[in-house]
Amino acid sequence: MYKSILENISKHILLETEEADYFTGLLSFKEVPRRIYILSEGQACNYLSYIHSGAFRVYYLDENLKELTVKFAAADSWVTDMYCFLNRKPANLYIEAIDDSCIYQLSAGNMDKLLHSVPKFERFFRILSQNAFTREQFRTIETLSLSAEERYDSFLKTYPQITKVASQKQIASYLGITPEFLSVLRKEKTLRHIS
Repeated sequence: MYKSILENISKHILLETEEADYFTGLLSFKEVPRRIYILSEGQACNYLSYIHSGAFRVYYLDENLKELTVKFAAADSWVTDMYCFLNRKPANLYIEAIDDSCIYQLSAGNMDKLLHSVPKFERFFRILSQNAFTREQFRTIETLSLSAEERYDSFLKTYPQITKVASQKQIASYLGITPEFLSVLRKEKTLRHIS
């Protein structure tokens, strides 16, 4: 039952059997149907979630209540509003299932227990944070330096599974373009592929 999450952790730290058992004992399992939120703006951000299966979209609302997609998260990745989770503040972001999903959740309280009882998890969560920071830095550079078509190509390589479950509007929001322009890009790409 815990094979995927333990394999995810083993990429960065090695756990003894009793440490793995202690960790899995702190998790809660949740099935999340498509279009259901595991976090909404203003809600207490109490959980870090590992995606066992499915996919999520992370977004916020601008001053005009327009949805701006910050991130997509697919199976074998972690998701939360990290700033608010770590600082115990109300969420700034929405996290919505864009496919039927299953997640393991670690509460903030249980994370404190875990870090106290199994200190090597400090290393694991540090690596997760570093990887997240690196991804965001890379995404910022892409947004500032690549054309919309190049950003779309990069998105297709990074999130091949997301294209099957995210709407055109959600993908366009992530890329910083309109859904209409994304439609043009897709048509041009298809035409080039055919010829």
